[in-house]
Amino acid sequence: MDIGRTALISTIKERCRVCYTCVRECPAKAIRIAGGQAEVLPQRCIACGNCVQVCSQEAKRVHSELELVEELLRGPDPVAAIVAPSFPAEFGETEYVYLVGMIRELGFRFVHEVGFGADLVASAYRKLLATSTDRQYIATTCPAIVGYVERYHPELVPALAPIVSPMIATARALRRLHGDGLRIVFIGPCIAKKAEADARHVANEVDAVITFIELRQLLGRRALRPESAVPSDFDPPHAGTGALFPITRGMLQAAQIEEDLIKSEVFSADGSHEFGLALKEFAAGTLRARLLEVLCCNGCIMGPGVSQHYPLFKRRAMVSQYVRQRTQNIDSERWHDYWARLADLDLTRKFAAHDMREDAPTEEQIAEVLLRMGKREPMDELNCGACGYATCREHATAILKGLAESEMCLPYAIEQLKQTNRDLAVTNEQLASAQEALMHAEKLASMGQLAAGIAHEVNNPLGTVLMLAHTLLEETPTESPAREDLALMASEADRCKKIVSGLLQFARKNKVEARATDVRALVDGVARSLRLPPGVRMDIEHADGDPDAEIDRDQVAQVLTNLVNNALDAMPRGGLLTLRTRGDAERVQIEVADTGTGIPPELHKRIFEPFFTTKPPGKGTGLGLSVTYGIVKMHHGDLRVESNADPAKGPTGTTFTVTLPRWRMRAE
Repeated sequence: MDIGRTALISTIKERCRVCYTCVRECPAKAIRIAGGQAEVLPQRCIACGNCVQVCSQEAKRVHSELELVEELLRGPDPVAAIVAPSFPAEFGETEYVYLVGMIRELGFRFVHEVGFGADLVASAYRKLLATSTDRQYIATTCPAIVGYVERYHPELVPALAPIVSPMIATARALRRLHGDGLRIVFIGPCIAKKAEADARHVANEVDAVITFIELRQLLGRRALRPESAVPSDFDPPHAGTGALFPITRGMLQAAQIEEDLIKSEVFSADGSHEFGLALKEFAAGTLRARLLEVLCCNGCIMGPGVSQHYPLFKRRAMVSQYVRQRTQNIDSERWHDYWARLADLDLTRKFAAHDMREDAPTEEQIAEVLLRMGKREPMDELNCGACGYATCREHATAILKGLAESEMCLPYAIEQLKQTNRDLAVTNEQLASAQEALMHAEKLASMGQLAAGIAHEVNNPLGTVLMLAHTLLEETPTESPAREDLALMASEADRCKKIVSGLLQFARKNKVEARATDVRALVDGVARSLRLPPGVRMDIEHADGDPDAEIDRDQVAQVLTNLVNNALDAMPRGGLLTLRTRGDAERVQIEVADTGTGIPPELHKRIFEPFFTTKPPGKGTGLGLSVTYGIVKMHHGDLRVESNADPAKGPTGTTFTVTLPRWRMRAE
């Protein structure tokens, strides 16, 4: 099989569901997973067709030569169809004479059995073992096995029996009988036969190869059916016991070679899992057989080019029944005549190594790949086979060779999915927080517009009332009974003035005039201006690091003043007021913590709303935290609150954390 030939098997990407079944069943590991798609690598592929058979999605496409066959049939040269001896396992519902009749109606001049070529090959093996008593051989009747040895056991190429396959033997025999101008089309169950026909040492001996599946397609195009076909027999020479070749150990019986379990001179193995083990033992020298007869499938009757789904032993029985029927009616004299005419036919061939082996990766490289997939300890290597490889180490090796991806590992993919879900949950939480902040900002904007209108309308007449109230209070004698009422009126007017001032401050759109400011000095300055109530202690904590931040000093001072006043109001019986500063290269944080009564959880979402307050009537306007929140947001910062109002859950108190960008240009 030549390297670089046209890909015999390709993937239909739209159908590939990346189940990795094809990877698991490929004995040559000739399938690469890239970008979540399975790709058959022609240079590594032995064309066994396992991937075609196991793909439940029918995502594997086999290279078809139907167009070439039809072109040959339209041409001037005579064309012979040579039919593999496994045909009874495909066309068991049709008497063979009607099958031959349909093939002739397609335009074939001759229709021959490859079984006769198998008879020739069987005789060649018998002579080989009789004359070469000191050598070990690997049978070469299966082209997929030949391809596997050439690629993955090149050291065994000299052990390949130098004998052609029954297909090539039949082609050479027919050209001896019908002339070199004969064109030959092989019809059988095997995809690897397409590769064998292109192999350098036997090239141009077979002009085209189609599978039984393709033959059915060709018959369908011509609307040919058994009931309308003219019955016809195969052209001679007819097959003898060589027709047993498609059955496991059939070649040995046809060659009259006994698989003696005592002598252990001949061993047979079949199937994609068993043949690899047999070749390894043969290469290691532990299998001292003179002949190792190996088939990639469980006999050719189980080849990928068969469309029927009969069970294995029914297929064996169908072939055996055909051989029994044919050998009982064979014309021995005519058969021996053909045998004599072909006695000197050259049945030898050569093989060439196409080494596809690669240097094994180091233990360090494998360990690094396993670590990326979360496999830190041997117990993490589950060897579940979900990736298509028998062990996690084989999977890691395939990744290093560019044949696999980490995502093929099911436990790894599950862990990645869990991490994605965790990240998504965090993102959703951040989104919810952003939506809440946006709603709050919209509410503040609406309230600001309303407050601005009210404040401007009320401020001037309120100033007049306040001025007249104070004037009347000053002109009223001390002993006058009206003085007490006037004092109350002046006091309430003053309170209204404060509320209106708060509204104006809340409503106006301040511009942040940021400049480099020592945050520690700012906090210390606010602390010095405080008048602590009796029983309240104050503690100031500054973390190490850069004290500077680009902020509006006056506005942040107002934020601290509002938070500190709220903290003091929350500790009517005394307590501890703590001011903390800390930060990193990007942000600075200021905490104002108290040991007061705390804020109930159901009120946390409302404390930044305008006019909402938990203070007694006359003690607050409900605008302090709203103004504070607005200033922090104008600085592109964040304001968080943590509070406990339930003594049963621990010490009560509230902590407000102001987070501001250290450098304003980066934040913007």
